[in-house]
Parts: sequence; C-alpha cells; structure tokens
Amino acid sequence: MAEIKDPENTIILTLKDGEVVIELLPDVAPKHSARMKELARAKAYDNVCFHRVINGFMAQTGDVANGNMENNFNLRRAGTGGSDLPDLPAEFSKLPHDRGTLGAARSQNPNSANSQFFINFADNHFLNGQYTVYGRVISGMEHVDKITRGEPPANPDRMITVRVAADVA
Repeated sequence: MAEIKDPENTIILTLKDGEVVIELLPDVAPKHSARMKELARAKAYDNVCFHRVINGFMAQTGDVANGNMENNFNLRRAGTGGSDLPDLPAEFSKLPHDRGTLGAARSQNPNSANSQFFINFADNHFLNGQYTVYGRVISGMEHVDKITRGEPPANPDRMITVRVAADVA
C-alpha cells in the first residue's frame, strides 16, 4: 500500500480484488473532498455498485440513494440518484483528468454534483475544465482496472467499504 501522508484526506476503498487508496485534494476542491469524507464516515458508500463502467474510459459509482446492493437494489435505477445532501457547486481547476484521477459525476448542470464519482481508466483530457477533479488513486489502480464493465454491468461490482484513513485503526 502507498505511504499515506495525510490520513484525514485519504480514502481507502475496498473492492473485491483489494484496497484502493485515494488521496483527496482539499486544496483544489474542498467541498467535493469534504462531501466524500462525510459520506464515507456515514458508511453511505458501502455496498454501492459501479453502475457505469466503460472500457478505456472510466468506472462510475456513488449513487448512495439507488446503488446500495444490500438495500432494495434495482440496477435500472442505479446511477439516477445522489445523497440527501445538497448538490455541490463546480470546483473546476487546471488539474487534468489523468488515469487514476477521481472526477465528480454530474448532470448537464455544472453545479449538480452530489455523491457520484468516477475513476478514470485512461487520460481523459477532453473532460478537463468540465468536471471537478478532487482526488487521485495513489495505490491499487490494478484493482480498479478489474471492475466489471458495462452500462450497467449485468453483475456489477461494488465498493465493499469506503473509509477515511484517519478513522481506520
């Protein structure tokens, strides 16, 4: 596992194949970073499926309203919701959407990001300046690469647990 420099701004995402360590970027996108930590601490991301996974592009997850595979799960609804918290304003930056970066998923309204996010499988620079980048995978990208593909996948993978590193004993 990667060396964790700032446990309060590091997320540990447990997938079926292992742990993914994500460094949040609160200096770049403070509201998005805070939201991810808030939902992780509430255990809202646990058991949420990857509902949109496009080979060579990205893996999208984070629909805490409709994506929990242990709570009245309906795959057709996964990806249509967020959390009960208000939407976030865009926090665009000059950071590129490189392989392993975390981007805020949203509707056509730039200020509609809520709980959903995606991890880029490749450098997706066409997204630069249009979607908030608020984290990067610092270890475990090989596990992200193994997430089952599909829009939606017939048998989606899930985030087993999502924790703030500072909270993990």
